[in-house]
Amino acid sequence: MTEKKLYLKFVDADVQGIITLYWETAPKTCEALWGALEKPIRVPASHAMFSGPEIMMGLPEEARNFDPLSLPPENQTVLPEVGELLWFYQPKNFFKIDPTEFWEVGMFYGQGGRTFGPTGWISCTYFGRMTEGLDAVAEQCRKIRIEGIKTVEIGRLA
Repeated sequence: MTEKKLYLKFVDADVQGIITLYWETAPKTCEALWGALEKPIRVPASHAMFSGPEIMMGLPEEARNFDPLSLPPENQTVLPEVGELLWFYQPKNFFKIDPTEFWEVGMFYGQGGRTFGPTGWISCTYFGRMTEGLDAVAEQCRKIRIEGIKTVEIGRLA
């Protein structure tokens, strides 16, 4: 059987990286996100405010085909490695400063990343790591800090 992997692509720059999923250490999260990405999604990617070198993408409504509260904590840390991707669910009213619901997929593209938010340290589930194309993707991630939001496509690798 071929290993199930994802891709993350900066649409306008036509720059893509390949994500190897952590099926052994985050099986439920990988299963949920694999199911959510049956069809590729295109979403705005913004730069994180508190976490250092991280881009954040929301899982759009059409891909929300699982109960986020049913996912157990898996493979959690507050100090991710370069290239790792996280899953974080923010229910309504989780943060005093942001009462909205948010289904987050994040990617750390450089050294010094941490999952730190407006309330302090937040342990997140890490479900994969970009194992191909990281340097070119990281260059696009850095541009978000200066140029603003960019469109990213995430999907299953064919």
